[in-house]
Amino acid sequence: MPSRRPLGSTGLEVCPIGFGAFKIGRNEKTKYPGQYALPTDEESGKLLHAVLDLGINWIDTAPAYGLSEERVGRHLASRRDEVVLSTKVGEDFEQGESRYDFSADAMQRSIDRSLKRLRTDLVDILFLHVRGDDVETLQSSDAVAVLKEAKAAGKTRAIGLSPKTIEAARLALDWADVLMVEFHLQDQSFAPVIAEAAQRGIGVVVKKGLASGHLPPSEAVRFVLSTVGVAGMTIGSLNVEHLRQNLEAVPG
Repeated sequence: MPSRRPLGSTGLEVCPIGFGAFKIGRNEKTKYPGQYALPTDEESGKLLHAVLDLGINWIDTAPAYGLSEERVGRHLASRRDEVVLSTKVGEDFEQGESRYDFSADAMQRSIDRSLKRLRTDLVDILFLHVRGDDVETLQSSDAVAVLKEAKAAGKTRAIGLSPKTIEAARLALDWADVLMVEFHLQDQSFAPVIAEAAQRGIGVVVKKGLASGHLPPSEAVRFVLSTVGVAGMTIGSLNVEHLRQNLEAVPG
């Protein structure tokens, strides 16, 4: 099992491979190259326990991932102390469509709903889930203030941003504990932000490091996790053997 890596200055340590829990909750309007059947609740439970048994201690979910939060909470509540748990706020997915609401009331309700679904008093990381107008969201909404309040209230250990644009990521360096950026062999545009975050003690994790399944996993994993400043990357496979192979590709 790869050594765990410190996540910036949060005090958290994560396995370099985290489990992205999208596929256990949603199979509509995805960016993956192939269709897949939504696993049953029993199958999801077996997979989640197998993930932890592999040594993967970080699980990433979101309200926009359909049934994901409920399934993670139902099956892993008894193993909560083994998990670095991250979720998001700002986006929901209902009746086949994404809906965004960054008002204080909506975000506070969403955070409390996530904690209830996840069967925990607090999450380890709470990311802001934004759309393309992420700079305007940061500058003109209640979003950042609500994240800070959630942290002060003990509902999350760390707060962060899952940005769409480099400009928004740079703005978040002033308040975020963690950034979750898209970064892979075909798109390295966030490299300067990763470097700056590392210099400032801000944790960086990578989403879509396999380009939503379009890149060879072993090569893509080695590239992402060899980048200075990257603590980990999420991978959302439903296949335990594939996750084991991804762990073997982590550079020493």
